[in-house]
Amino acid sequence: MLFSLITAAAAGLAAVLTVQKLFYPYFWDDLIYYMKLQRVKRMMKLRMRHGVITLLDCFVQQAKKIPNKPFIIHEGDLYTYQDMDKRSNKVAQVFLQQGSLKKGDIAAVLMSNEPDFISVWFGLSKLGCEVAFLNFNIKSKSLLHCFNSCGATTLVVGADLITSLEDVLLTLQNNGINIWLMEKSSTFQGVNTILDKLEHVSDDPVPLDVSSQTNIMSTFLYIFTSGTTGLPKAARISHLKAVMCLCFFQMCGATSDDIIYVTLPLYHMSASLLGIGGCIELGAACVLKKKFSASQFWNDCRKHNVTVFQYIGELCRYLVNQPKVAGEMDHKVRIAAGSGLRPDVWKDFHDRFGKIKVVESYGLTEASIGFMNYTDKTGPIGRAGFFNKCIFPFDFVKYDLQKAEPVRSDQGYCVKIKKGETGLLIAPVTSMNPFLGYAGNKELSEKKLLRNVFEKGDVFFNTGDFMMQDHDDFVYFRDRTGDTFRWKGENVATTEVADILGVLEFLQEVNVYGVSVPGHEGKAGMVAVVLKPEHKLDGRRLYSHLAEHLPAYSWPRFVRVQASLDVTETFKQQKGRLVEEGFSPSAVSEALYFLDESEKTYIPLNKNLFDAIVSGQIRL
Repeated sequence: MLFSLITAAAAGLAAVLTVQKLFYPYFWDDLIYYMKLQRVKRMMKLRMRHGVITLLDCFVQQAKKIPNKPFIIHEGDLYTYQDMDKRSNKVAQVFLQQGSLKKGDIAAVLMSNEPDFISVWFGLSKLGCEVAFLNFNIKSKSLLHCFNSCGATTLVVGADLITSLEDVLLTLQNNGINIWLMEKSSTFQGVNTILDKLEHVSDDPVPLDVSSQTNIMSTFLYIFTSGTTGLPKAARISHLKAVMCLCFFQMCGATSDDIIYVTLPLYHMSASLLGIGGCIELGAACVLKKKFSASQFWNDCRKHNVTVFQYIGELCRYLVNQPKVAGEMDHKVRIAAGSGLRPDVWKDFHDRFGKIKVVESYGLTEASIGFMNYTDKTGPIGRAGFFNKCIFPFDFVKYDLQKAEPVRSDQGYCVKIKKGETGLLIAPVTSMNPFLGYAGNKELSEKKLLRNVFEKGDVFFNTGDFMMQDHDDFVYFRDRTGDTFRWKGENVATTEVADILGVLEFLQEVNVYGVSVPGHEGKAGMVAVVLKPEHKLDGRRLYSHLAEHLPAYSWPRFVRVQASLDVTETFKQQKGRLVEEGFSPSAVSEALYFLDESEKTYIPLNKNLFDAIVSGQIRL
């Protein structure tokens, strides 16, 4: 009898497992990921009950727990957790003694990837300041806009970047901005220095009443993100958002024994909150590179025994496109974690560099919606099954490209898409997924919200991203709404580029958009222009103007000269046909030009040049 029961139970279990494998093949992957994340959440809640509330609290705790553990390795220098804790204390003491900053003030940081970026960031945070990370590629107009939008009163600038401020230094000072240089002395009038003062202050923590932070919903950071407004937007990052980022590497499978290689710029959330924050959570060591180098990448990995690295899609493509050399699989890297990896590069990367576990993910600066591909399937950004929606609720809705808004039913509510269809990703705004908005721009903040989505009174965050969920619940990124496109790992706002081009004396009208280029992620910039009467296209003048005012990733790679530009009945520029025709001479009857960086000008784009670009002989 007992044997029969056991046999029946085994047969039943085998049947259930067979059905599960056939119809729900990723059930166990989803369940294990869900339980792992729930365990992380419980640990964080327990930690908060003991007073470890913020990212900074976590770092201070690790500095006490593992003081001599390597934290930052940079260009031959090594800083332990205790070293960085004490140095950031010194930075806080300098500003405390100078009396120039207090709790609640906003301070901006304009620095390259270096250990003192972190000591300044943490030092300012220890004073209770809200810290704004500035993109060191931005030029004068954008830089001034950043200060106006976030309300920073202090700027800390790296020694290697001070010359980039020459054009706006006086304007900043006239606007009451206190400028501090990470040097012992300065030749710039009115610019304070920090390194000389660090030698004369204590490395003791500042008093608790100065830095204590109990409101986890308050602003921790301002991270600037490009959008369709044409200028960077200062996204408010709460302490809660920062804490939620801490578990990134842990969820990817990294441990405290790993050595993690970060080459992405620290002003990006990926490197600062996911990268540095993820290392802190684990108590792992971080090899911090000033700037990514494809030719030095694997040598660095071997030199420092790197086991985990962060990527964006372009980074892996650059590695794959490097000339093959002997010993490429001679490394200890076991995990590559990041976002934007194209499926064909993904496969080539695996084939060439060995069995490295790729953990593709998706996340946003402004909100806490995210996906992670914890399976072995190549291509998706993550999963969207039952367990995943329990973690971060979200929906995909139909979108009208012509009206540039979600489709509404007769009842006025948004319409969910079916599996296999492409739709707009939205997420409910809740206490665990707040949207703090953009500093200094309530109108733009409101535009990111969708109201009365599925019922009266509900509020959802509009990610602006198109996604597709397949029948196995895998999620694939499709495109971005609006005018922003992505190139070289950066978002390019077409209106910002158009504003810069519009001041050129020979251009009458400009329409900036992105076009696909075979073999490249994202879209390359292209501009359709109408020349002023009696004027010609001046390629050299155009190049020098772009180089003066915009970072290189924003420069249009192609120019199309037209007699007029297509507009709608409301005088909005139309881009659809331009994007579809691209830069092919066979599809475009008007004159086309290509950016020749070696000659610092734009040259005529003929069929031979087009074929060389498309075939990959000429890389952009």
